[in-house]
Order: sequence, then structure tokens, then C-alpha cells
Amino acid sequence: MTKHKIFLAGEWRQADSEAWFSPYNPTTGQPIEDSYPVSSWQDCEVALKAASEAFEQLKTLGENKRALFLDAYANNIEANKDALAEIAHQETGLAVVPRLSEVELSRTTMQLREAANAIRQSSWRNIVIDFANNIRSWLEPIGPVVVFGPNNFPFAFGSISGGDFAAAIAAGNPVIAKAHPSHPGTTRLFTELAQQAAVSVGLPLASIQLVYAMSPENGLKLVSDQRTAATAFTGSKKAGLALKKAAEDAGNLIYLEMSSLNPVILLKGALSESSESIADEFTASCTMAAGQLCTKPGLVFVPNSELGDIFIAQIKSRFESAPVATLLSPDSATNIAKTSREQIRLGARRLTDLSSEEGERFCNNNLLLSVEGEQFLQNVEMFQAEMFGNAALVVRYREVTQLVTIINKMEGNLTGCIYSHSQNIDESDYQLLEPLLRQKVGRILNDKMPTGVAVSPAMNHGGPFPSTGHPGFTAVGLPASIQRFAGLKCYDNVRQSRLPDLLKDTPKQEGIWRHIDGQYQQTEDSTK
Repeated sequence: MTKHKIFLAGEWRQADSEAWFSPYNPTTGQPIEDSYPVSSWQDCEVALKAASEAFEQLKTLGENKRALFLDAYANNIEANKDALAEIAHQETGLAVVPRLSEVELSRTTMQLREAANAIRQSSWRNIVIDFANNIRSWLEPIGPVVVFGPNNFPFAFGSISGGDFAAAIAAGNPVIAKAHPSHPGTTRLFTELAQQAAVSVGLPLASIQLVYAMSPENGLKLVSDQRTAATAFTGSKKAGLALKKAAEDAGNLIYLEMSSLNPVILLKGALSESSESIADEFTASCTMAAGQLCTKPGLVFVPNSELGDIFIAQIKSRFESAPVATLLSPDSATNIAKTSREQIRLGARRLTDLSSEEGERFCNNNLLLSVEGEQFLQNVEMFQAEMFGNAALVVRYREVTQLVTIINKMEGNLTGCIYSHSQNIDESDYQLLEPLLRQKVGRILNDKMPTGVAVSPAMNHGGPFPSTGHPGFTAVGLPASIQRFAGLKCYDNVRQSRLPDLLKDTPKQEGIWRHIDGQYQQTEDSTK
């Protein structure tokens, strides 16, 4: 059994370990014969000290170094895609093709390269120059960022490869990555490739550091340490809330993606027109990757009518016949079983069988439950408990006015969707519901399941609490995602020779100017 090192202060070194753990292969249920350390606080102390020093070094380097690093890193990832896909498959059970080596890997390298382009264009800086008052402002890096990666996207959201990592580096901050215990080997390989890229372009090596695990107490201590400028976390609501309290009690920034049911509302007109196709879309959205997607629709609202009954029968049949994918860990199956039992106790009906006879593989059958709108309203909190996996709850509503009451009592979500008739015959219902749903979600969709999250400047992968810890920022979409890890700095009457180059006088020195898409553009002078 190999005992792996951590990457701290620019070198691979033995951890000051409190314990050791081995990840599992979800497809066999057996441990992988590699061992990874649970770091003590001493390792965290070394990481914080090195990151603080790297931050000072990064300030003195030209921004192009970071862009070159991100491009070189993306190239290294593509050159090693087979090795990355294979180790990630062993640790997560996710398919090599197309999921890992094609879909997720290309998304990862795209994010890194888009972050590099954002650096070169200074699009994330939000530069404003007010010539009349000789005031200039822009966004600057803030310091060491801690990134906690999730279990379900080992590449695109990984702690040392994903969007949070790319955004923090793009802003000029060093990253302390905390691997997810489900795929430490994958994160180790990414770190090796990042190290090679850093060496090749001359980036301070302590700009990237890796620990595999730590005690919950040390995790809370790390996010609340005054040397930690910000934390990014993707994971469970329970862990996220604990980290949120620790960070905010210390006055530290923390951005969290925690829990989301992503409600889908089906109006009568939509079902009368395209019930079969919606059933196909909903089933695929709930069962792909065993439903282990943060945008999986865990709630679907269906009219309590003959149309609704037909639709429920359609998705029941599809859930029962759809392939049963592998869960990332046995905890997922345990949580689904526990939550579904409690919902059944409160009045929900099981429409499909949960049990599975697949031996050691981490899985359970695709689960579908149903509850009446009245029962949902009597136990709103429990019926909004997330089942992270291949499970969903159907809520049968009597009329649209009941849906109004339900939406008003819902928690915040990443997404919300309304399916309606293509000829707008249910437009009045849509117009009643959409403003209410919009207040409860970060991204609203029409006639489309929410599982796809495009890497686009217009994308919002965030939402009201408790889907995230802050409704104003997104974890996907540049340059907005970079701005989470930056602070607004203002230069008032500062001499030209002392200003950063991008804040110095422009050829036309009047009015108010902003730096947009790599060039200065004059905007309305609000001081007149």
C-alpha cells in the first residue's frame, strides 16, 4: 500500500498526520490500495504561512504569469486525460467515456483557458476612472483562498482543477486545496500537473498547495484563520453551515454551494401538449450520473388531474426501466433511504421500489415518491430535504393558487423551471407563478430541465440561501466568478506615477470611463 505525500510550500512532503484513509471503488465496494493522510493543524499552519508568502510574490509578478500558468495547466491536463479519467473512474465509478475523458475534462480545460483570457483582458477588474474628481477604482486580489472540492465533479469542480480554483488564481490569489476523500488520487494527479505548469512559467510553487483531509475542528479553524482571505466550498448543507458560521464569526469571506431541489413546475397546458417528451427529459435529468448533480430536479409539481395521473404513470414506468447508475459513496444510499422513510411517514407514497440486489456496488434503484400539495404544506421542511442521488418527489397540486402558497414557503434553490404550452394558452398561470419562483432561484428556465450548466459569462450557478451562502455571486461564468475573490480598491487623487498602469490617464481625459472587453469606454457622467 502506497502512503501518499501532501504538496506544501512548493514540495511534496510527508504529512504531519493524525490518521490515514483509503478511498473506495464504488463499482466494487472495495477499498483502493492507496493511503492518504489526515493532516494535523501543523500542516495547515505550514500551508497558511507559505500561501501568505506566495501572495506577496504574486503581487510583484506580471499578470501574464498567471495566464500562462492556466494555459499550461490546461495543456498538461489534456496531455494526461487518459490517466486522469482512469483514476477518477476507479475512485468515483463515473464513466470514462463520455463523462470523464470528454465531457468533464473539456469543461475543465475550457474554464482554465477562459480564466486566462479574463486575466489578459482585465475583464474581471471592473475598472472605473472618474477624471473630474481624479478618482479611480478596480478590483484587486485579496489573499490565500481555501477551496473544498465536492465528490460529484472530480475535474470541473475539483479543489485544484475546477472553477473555484481557476477563479481564485485568475484574481491573483494562492490556493490551498482540500481534496475530497472520495477521489484523493485524482486530486493528487491534478496537483502534479499544476506543479509542472507552475515550474514551466515561473509561478511561485506555493501558489498551489494540497492537503487530502483534516479533522472537522481543523477545517473550522482553517476557514476562520485571519490569514485565510476567502473559502469556496461545494458539498453538504450540514458541513457548509458549520464552515459558514466559523468563517463569518471571524469576519472571513466564504462562498458555499450546499443544497438545492431545483423545482420543476408543470402547467396543464404543457402536459396536454408534450407529456411524453417531458417525462423522458425529467427521467433522464433525475437518473443521469445517479442523480448526483447539484442541479438535479428533486421536486416536480404536477396538477392533481387526469393529465397529472398520466404523467406520473409515465415517469414511474421510466424510473423503473432506466439504468441504475453507481452512487459515489454508501452515504448517498443511506441518506436517500433515511429521508424517503421520513417522507413516507409524513404521508408520501412510494411509487417505485428503493431496494437493490446489486451486491457490493454502491447503488439503489431509481426512487420516485408522491405527495399531495396539502401534505407538502403541512411539513414543508421535511419535504424539502434533499435526496442527493437518483430520487425525486412528485407534488400533486390542486390548482395554481395552491402552487402560489407552496412557492412562497419554499427555500432558495439554484434553479427553477416552468413548463407551459408552446402557444401560451396558460400564460396567465405562468405570469402568476414566475415572479414568485424567480425570487426563490438563481436561474429560471422555461421548458428545459436544469441539469446543464453552460460555461458562459451569462450563467449564474448560485442562488438564494440555502442553495448558496450568498445570492449575489456565481461559481460558474467568467468574469463574475473571479470577482468573489477580489476586493474593491479606490485611488483618490493618487499621483500618476504611483498608479497601476490600467488606472493611469487615458487619451481622452474627461467624464467617467470604464475598462470593458480590453478597451476603455466612456459612460455617462453621473456627477453632472
